[in-house]
Amino acid sequence: MKKIKRILLVGGIAFIVVLLVAVVLVGANLGSIIKLGIETVGPKITQTPITVDSVGLSILGGSASINGLTVGNPSGYVATNAIQMDKAAVTISPSSLLSPKIVVKSIVVAGPQITFEGNPFGKNNLSQILDNVKGASGGSQTTATPATPSTPATNAAPEAPSKPAPKLEVDDFLISGAKVHVQLTGILNKSLDLTLPDIHLTGLGTGPDGITPAELTQKVLSEVISSTLKAVGDAATNITNVSGKAINSTVDKIKSGLGGLFGK
Repeated sequence: MKKIKRILLVGGIAFIVVLLVAVVLVGANLGSIIKLGIETVGPKITQTPITVDSVGLSILGGSASINGLTVGNPSGYVATNAIQMDKAAVTISPSSLLSPKIVVKSIVVAGPQITFEGNPFGKNNLSQILDNVKGASGGSQTTATPATPSTPATNAAPEAPSKPAPKLEVDDFLISGAKVHVQLTGILNKSLDLTLPDIHLTGLGTGPDGITPAELTQKVLSEVISSTLKAVGDAATNITNVSGKAINSTVDKIKSGLGGLFGK
């Protein structure tokens, strides 16, 4: 009887160990799958290169991390990248991983580096990326029209319905300490560095339909870009005003000097 109990105990422990190892292996594989997904789907949304160093995922702990994410600049701009972040800490509801809608409790991004290039009141790299994202989430007509004539495109088209975009719910999204490296062009050529106020989004995709990755990207990018454009626009206005005062002061001095000269 004791031997049977011992065998059952050892067998139970072995089963738990195997189960834990399986969960760890699945978690590791999911991390690589998520990384591949970001680097494959992301560029279709932003129409710029996107790379990720690694994705860590703990199913049992319900936590994940996205490390070394870089969003490239649109073509035609000098800087290589538009957005860089060292790490995003993600907390997930483990029970939702196998459900139709994945529930993300929180995402925290600390100190991302943003490059603004262009005119805050006109054409710039961030607005271009946002337009690309809006086109990916809402307007697929621009990509569908040229795809019709070519044979590979028609073969690829039926794949889209078979793989619907995953649904997400993000309860809390915080971006803090974002640094913006600004290169103003168009109105005046000047570079400066700015720090954005915290960007805090809550209750994204809480409805039954959730939110798609493209829609989430659009919402977050919209907030980041609008906050950046406001900060850059205010800074550009201040610079322009200060420059204008300096120019007017110089002109006044020249006029007074010339007036004194002609007065003699």
